[in-house]
Amino acid sequence: MADIIAETWLTQEALDRLTNELEHLSGAGRTEIAHKIELAREEGDLKENGGYHAAKEEQGKIEARIRQLTALLRTAKVGNPPDDGVVEPGMLVTAKIAGDTSQFLVGNREIAGDSDLDVYSEQSPLGVAIIGHKEGETVTYTAPNGKSITVELLEVKTYSF
Repeated sequence: MADIIAETWLTQEALDRLTNELEHLSGAGRTEIAHKIELAREEGDLKENGGYHAAKEEQGKIEARIRQLTALLRTAKVGNPPDDGVVEPGMLVTAKIAGDTSQFLVGNREIAGDSDLDVYSEQSPLGVAIIGHKEGETVTYTAPNGKSITVELLEVKTYSF
């Protein structure tokens, strides 16, 4: 069975930011960490060389982020979903969840950048429950802790940065 690759909705700003980050990490970022590793190697015994081990760990994090960004950008879809009041990735949702009103973005965390906006993946229990539903509807889903949670969709609109 073939894997299905889901599209990731991104704003143009998010796409540009992530593309620039990938370019930096793939170029200057790799060069900088290679230089740090080389300098640490020159200090001698690698077994007890904290600087070397820290640089190698940083290199692993950089390579993981490069893989993550590459996969994300490969499936990126740029633009705005239709502003039709239906919940889908890229929509800003205001909802009453278990009696409390909150506002959040449905989609990938990378869309919101450095903002304090809460983001729920469309694969999260909440995301799965509300995708495809319209403003004004009420849905119920089972949280990971087993509790039944009611969500009233108060407003659903296209997210704009």
